[in-house]
Amino acid sequence: MKLQDMIGLAVYEVEEGNEIGKIVDVVLDSNWNITGIELESKSFFSSHVKVVAWEDIVAYGEDAVMIRSKESILKADTDHIPYTFLLGKKKLKDLQVLTASGTILGRISDVYFDQKLGNTIVALEISDGLVTDLIEGRKWLPCSEEMSIGEDSVLVPAMSEERLQKAINIVNG
Repeated sequence: MKLQDMIGLAVYEVEEGNEIGKIVDVVLDSNWNITGIELESKSFFSSHVKVVAWEDIVAYGEDAVMIRSKESILKADTDHIPYTFLLGKKKLKDLQVLTASGTILGRISDVYFDQKLGNTIVALEISDGLVTDLIEGRKWLPCSEEMSIGEDSVLVPAMSEERLQKAINIVNG
């Protein structure tokens, strides 16, 4: 499943079955784990956001996300959120992906996680620009422990170029 597919999903609480909002972003940590979801908020200028911790998500699918109860919704200070996918100062989307040997692989266009594995990010979708995406398609880079998130880029091991090429060859058959 892609994180981009979670954005906009309705969130329901299972106690009473009420819709409590929509997902506007996904919260991540530096170890490539999803730690929660951010819900839409009426306040545009607040430094706080409404967050539901990953542990309070009972189920998620193509159409909706189910949480335990309204009490699962917490207010979080945006300065204390390690990383987000789509919005904010520390967002992963559009971050440059750079190898340790100094090669730019592209920019993050999406992030994949395997529902069977829980909340662990398994791969990055990398864009090389619209024209290259149309001609070659987007690239899929499997995540590894050696990858680190910096302020301006995601740093990946030098061998990532080969892993990226193998992933492209597998996808293209």
